[in-house]
Amino acid sequence: MKYGFWLPIFGGWLRNVENEQMPPTFEYAKKVMQSAENWGYSTTLIAELYLNDIKGPEHDSLEAWTTAAALASVTEKIEIMTAVRPGFHNPAVTAKMAANIDQISNGRFTLNVVSAWWEEEARQYGGIFTEHDERYDRTEEFLAVLKGLWTEETFSYKGKFYDIQNAHLEPKPVQKPNPILYAGGESPRGKQAIVDHCDAYVMHGGTVEEIGAKIADMKEKRSASGKVPFQSFGMAAYIVCRDTEEEAQQELARITDVKESSAYAGYNDFTTKSQLEQQIKLYDYSVSNRGLRPDLIGTPEQIAEKILDYEEAGVDLLLLQFSPQLEEMQRFSEKVMPLIEEKRKIRVQA
Repeated sequence: MKYGFWLPIFGGWLRNVENEQMPPTFEYAKKVMQSAENWGYSTTLIAELYLNDIKGPEHDSLEAWTTAAALASVTEKIEIMTAVRPGFHNPAVTAKMAANIDQISNGRFTLNVVSAWWEEEARQYGGIFTEHDERYDRTEEFLAVLKGLWTEETFSYKGKFYDIQNAHLEPKPVQKPNPILYAGGESPRGKQAIVDHCDAYVMHGGTVEEIGAKIADMKEKRSASGKVPFQSFGMAAYIVCRDTEEEAQQELARITDVKESSAYAGYNDFTTKSQLEQQIKLYDYSVSNRGLRPDLIGTPEQIAEKILDYEEAGVDLLLLQFSPQLEEMQRFSEKVMPLIEEKRKIRVQA
């Protein structure tokens, strides 16, 4: 199991807590990243939204790609997975930028391909927002351009959405044949695009049974396509780790006390512009990315056992959220990570 985390670029992950003591500044992001390298974390995921989806559109947030480039220059080991939404980017320019950051990081830059869901944000920032399945048509062409420029000396492409003629891209990315392409999707159209064009599958939080079924389904689809197996299966989750179960439940009650606020501005678009497999309620939305559904809430022992259940279901990368970030990341690394190793050995022996 690899332990990743969402970079805190929105000022936190809780929509009903005003100040989580994790400011959306580059200095704080750098401190989190450099600490994470020392604490055993392998990956960070940097979300790409131009409006603050967690605290409300009027609040500060960091831009993903410029933050990724800056962090690549002040870290040494950690994988920097950055979201990209084709409706907001020129694919040829994106390929160039990605190759450059991969060079800066010496092969640590990867992409999380997101087909977008927030229509209001697209309106404010001039993004292209179309019907659900057409967004994946665009995504497939976008990825074809990225891969072509990353691998071919001279590349041309003419499709419905993009026209690239005799383009050169040097230097190429460090990673061969391309930086890892992660993606998540739950609709049949989205899953097929991921099977055909991406390298790894990432999921919102879900129960062990839900996640196990998704992984089995995607493995079957990938095998039927004749492609090599996915490199990784990742899952988002929010951690509430306390010394006692009672303390953990008290914290859960605090963070799910839903209040009316601008932090819920994107709720309707998220639930109506995406094709989701599970019904989402405000309780799930109080923490982003359905992070409470895995129920990684309790004592270190309880959380370690549950993580091993997910590992047995096929998850090999956790993309975790914490609040406040630094303090809780350190707690998890010191109290939960070693327990997982101990309990894994016991399970293997049993």
